[in-house]
Parts: sequence; C-alpha cells; structure tokens
Amino acid sequence: MPRPSFDRSLLWPRHWGAWLGVAAIWLIARLPYRALMRVGRWLGGVAMRIDSARRPIAQANIALCFPELDAHQQAALVDAHLRDIGLMLVEFALGWMGRDAAIAALPLTVEGLEHLEQARAQGKGVLLVGGHFSHLELCARLVSQRIRIAGMYRRMDSAVFEWAVLRARLHYADAMFEKDDIRGTVKYLRGGGTLWYAPDQDMRSKDNVFVPFFGVPAATITATHHLARMGNAVVIPFFHRRLPENGGYVLRLGEPLAQVPSDDVLQDTARVNACIEQMVRAAPEQYLWVHKRFKTRPPGMAPIYPR
Repeated sequence: MPRPSFDRSLLWPRHWGAWLGVAAIWLIARLPYRALMRVGRWLGGVAMRIDSARRPIAQANIALCFPELDAHQQAALVDAHLRDIGLMLVEFALGWMGRDAAIAALPLTVEGLEHLEQARAQGKGVLLVGGHFSHLELCARLVSQRIRIAGMYRRMDSAVFEWAVLRARLHYADAMFEKDDIRGTVKYLRGGGTLWYAPDQDMRSKDNVFVPFFGVPAATITATHHLARMGNAVVIPFFHRRLPENGGYVLRLGEPLAQVPSDDVLQDTARVNACIEQMVRAAPEQYLWVHKRFKTRPPGMAPIYPR
C-alpha cells in the first residue's frame, strides 16, 4: 500500500497547531529510550494527580471487573493505570516516529512464532487478535520486525495527524485498512496476509452481541468471526506487555483458537473475549481502562458510568 500523498492545503494556517503537535511527537521519539521512559513516568505522575474525567471511568471499570479486590487495592490499580497513561503517550510517539535503529535496539522477547509459521505453511491468512494495551502501537511495530503485518484503524479527525500517522504506520506495515474496508481486509487475508486486530472496544455498532468480559455482559463487535470466515483465516491470540525497570517487551503469539470460525458467532465472540480477559489479568495496569467498555448495556440494565 503506497504512503499517502501530501496535499498543500495541509500547510494552511488552520493546521499549524496540529503541525506543532506532530513536531512534538517527532522530538519525543528522538529521545534515548531511558530518557523517553523517564518522560513517560513524569507524564504519568501528572495524569495520576490531575482531576480528570477519565478517572471515574477507570474506577468504574476496575470495580466492575475486579470485585475480588478491596477498595484500597482497586484504588491502587486505578493509580497504576493512570501512571501507565504517561508511558502510553511516549510509546505511541516512539512507535509512530522512532528511528528504525532505536526500535531494533529495544529489549524484546518474541514467543510463539511457530504458530504463525504453521498457519502460513497451510496457506492461511492470520488474524492476530489482541487488546487495547497502552503499548499496542509500539508493539505492532516491534512485531513487524519479525513478520509483515497489516492493521485496521479509525480515521483521525485532524487531516494533519491522519497524513502523518498513516505515513508513519505504512513505513513498517504492509497495509492499513480503514475500519469499514471489509473488502480490502478480506482480500488481504485471503492472500495469506497477517492482520493485527483489537475487537475489545464498545463500537456501538449494529453488529455487536452481548458476551461476557470479566463476567459482565459487554457489547462486542462480531467482526473477528466474520473476517476469519470470509478471509479463510486462523485466529491467533496476540499478547504484549512491558517489563519493569526498562526491561523491554514480551510479545506472545498463542495457539490458534481451535474451530474458530465456527457456525456460532456468539460462541466465537465469547471465546475471543475470554482470551483478551486472560491477557488483561496478566498485566492489568497496562490495559486501557479509561475507555467506556460497558457503555452499551443490555435492555433493562442500569448504566455503568457517571453522567
């Protein structure tokens, strides 16, 4: 997929603020890794202390998903997650605009590549299914050092950021498909491609079904089932986590989900949610709890989040 061409209208004065933002991201991405992590931890400390509208969302999600924790433990997990948001910001910058040499130098362990190789040997496309963890963008670039991948994304509101980030992603990705480009995505999978996909957000789509996530009915998009079926693809769980003390990252590809896709879209979607739940339990503070995962509720059930 070619990189997007540059439109001179992006230089108009109304876009100058966005260009300053892109420049800041570029500069952050040029920091040495240890310095970048220090900046991220400082930003995380700020995020933990400010009175943000996102804190009550994280509190509601964590209370709902971890009822076994007492109030003190839940509050500690909320604080740990908000600190992690600072690292997320700098890791997005590094993933988008870091130099190839800086990415290659990051400490990295990759497990389970044999599952991908077996699928490819069978001529299958692969859906790498994961969750919205704070380091997802950086880890997508890290895994692209070993395998060629594509991704699905939502178009950005800013034309400048859309051009800059899409161009950056296409530096390491085979392709980036907009979330509604089902035809292009299926064609890529049928050609034996590997697609990274995270179906764990409340898309408020007509294709949602309610299946458990941490024991709570969660509106979950059924696209994993449909893409695997139409694209003749296997579904491989893809988990990534950040190690403490600047220890780098672990990327883990699990065994393909047996008999997915099946004839039962509800069952397939529930199995994907169960896989993502396992990933979250392994690194709970690194999951994106500030998203309103349970905003869409089954009929008759009370809303989760404060107005």
